[in-house]
Amino acid sequence: MKLSIVIICWNDLKVIADCLKSIYAETQTADFEVIVSDNGSTDGSVEFIHKNYPSVRVLENGANLGFAKGNNVGIRESRGEYVLILNPDTIMHDGTLDKLVSFADRHPEAGAFGCRTLNPDGSYQMSMRPFPSIRRYWMSALYLRPLRRVSTFFLGEEYPWWDSDLERSVDWLSGHCVMFRGDLLAQLKGFDEQFFYHFEEVDLCRRVWDAGFSILFTSEAIITHIGGQSVGRFPIRFELEKLRNCYRYFYKHFGASGCRRCRLAILAKLRLRQIGYGLLNIFKPSDSLRKRLDMYRVVIAWNEELQPIRFVETGEEATLVQQGVAQGL
Repeated sequence: MKLSIVIICWNDLKVIADCLKSIYAETQTADFEVIVSDNGSTDGSVEFIHKNYPSVRVLENGANLGFAKGNNVGIRESRGEYVLILNPDTIMHDGTLDKLVSFADRHPEAGAFGCRTLNPDGSYQMSMRPFPSIRRYWMSALYLRPLRRVSTFFLGEEYPWWDSDLERSVDWLSGHCVMFRGDLLAQLKGFDEQFFYHFEEVDLCRRVWDAGFSILFTSEAIITHIGGQSVGRFPIRFELEKLRNCYRYFYKHFGASGCRRCRLAILAKLRLRQIGYGLLNIFKPSDSLRKRLDMYRVVIAWNEELQPIRFVETGEEATLVQQGVAQGL
């Protein structure tokens, strides 16, 4: 088997139909299998796949295991030389997976591969980024990122050539479409399951580099990524989860000191944006700005109360969350 495609599904009936259709329609030469790891969908996704794509292996987890653990269920069942981690809200373009596999075959020095990603309107979507660091967080917090075109010292959370059509090595690739060598992925034991949402692909790509392999991006293979299907339902909840995993990531790779310094940069960024959007809301009030400010209020309060090191080491949450203030937002 050349390629195993692992798709995680959580109530994604609206998008997974087009995803599967494009995989089977646009893949001509690569021998592949499709594995759907379902995180307890209740919208008919599983039934649709069984009825319309009987060759797809559906692994029913019965609950929302999160991105890392849910994908690991599928990874363990994969048999391919390459394993593609793919979101259900993606659509393959002409020969995308054939081109990606061919590109990987030509680059034995690399352990992971990514392709050009487009938004539904055809504009470019960022799918690769430099590794997070304290300095890069401060560049973003203080709005110094435009200076990255002058010097890489000011590099923030994005590459300055984000709309490039080049092929080159990158630090990490977005988990909506990233392909790994199967034997390397097995050696690394897949995603670190302490990450429920966000930073799981950053951590895994860092471990690919640590194992002595590069990570390559090619513009030859193209997908469309709709994006934000799950996040849009629970914006504050997902923002809090993203920050939890940010602290886990910095603690894992930079220790307690890195975790503390990360918190300072995050709080600075949140407060500055709260001030900026607050001023904008005074002169041009809107419902979307009000919701954004509500998010900043909750997330800042959570960060101010949280003891990040204790949280990572013991799981102790901020009482703001324990008391249910942010629940359901």
